[in-house]
Amino acid sequence: MTDAEWAEVRPLLPVPGWMRGRGGRPEGYCHRALLDAIRYLVDNGVKWRAMLADFPPWDRTYAFFRRWRDHALVREFHDRLRARVRERLGRDAQPTAGVIDSQSVKADGVVGADSRGFDGGKLINGRKRHVVVDTLGLLLGVMVTSANVGDRAAAQVLLHQVADAHHLLALVWADGGYTGSLVEYCLVTFALVLAIVKRSDDMRGFVVLPKRCS
Repeated sequence: MTDAEWAEVRPLLPVPGWMRGRGGRPEGYCHRALLDAIRYLVDNGVKWRAMLADFPPWDRTYAFFRRWRDHALVREFHDRLRARVRERLGRDAQPTAGVIDSQSVKADGVVGADSRGFDGGKLINGRKRHVVVDTLGLLLGVMVTSANVGDRAAAQVLLHQVADAHHLLALVWADGGYTGSLVEYCLVTFALVLAIVKRSDDMRGFVVLPKRCS
């Protein structure tokens, strides 16, 4: 991270337990160095044991990552960043509207058959990522399934998670793939309006749908 990025990130980081008097011992490495190491690993796709010597030892970096993952600190950090961005753009910290969509992605040959499937509509053998974003395009929730899992089935689970985490969310836009009983299910179960934005029958290729904003 640059100095400017670190200045933005540092105040939003979760506070370690030992600094709150909850026991434990101080960490031996700066959080900035640990985060840079994790970002390097993700960006370059290297193994943990192949971490460059310029970063903290791989086992300490992995222990830091595992602690954040297991205690949902990655999500907490991400939520703070999203709230900061929304407020700077003149929005409330918590979103009231969002958009749900999915995308099927071809899986590599090493991906096991138990976690992949065939999307008959897109003719793709692989996985499908289901995503809910706010109206700025900032992530609210994500779920990865095999590509043969239907959008409506996945949306029931994902929207449940998103609605639990974002209590002010009242409206979610979706395309025609989410029509049917899901609309009523969301209204009754989550008090969430699922608004379907459909394409015209005479549209061909990529067409911009009506603006979704809130």
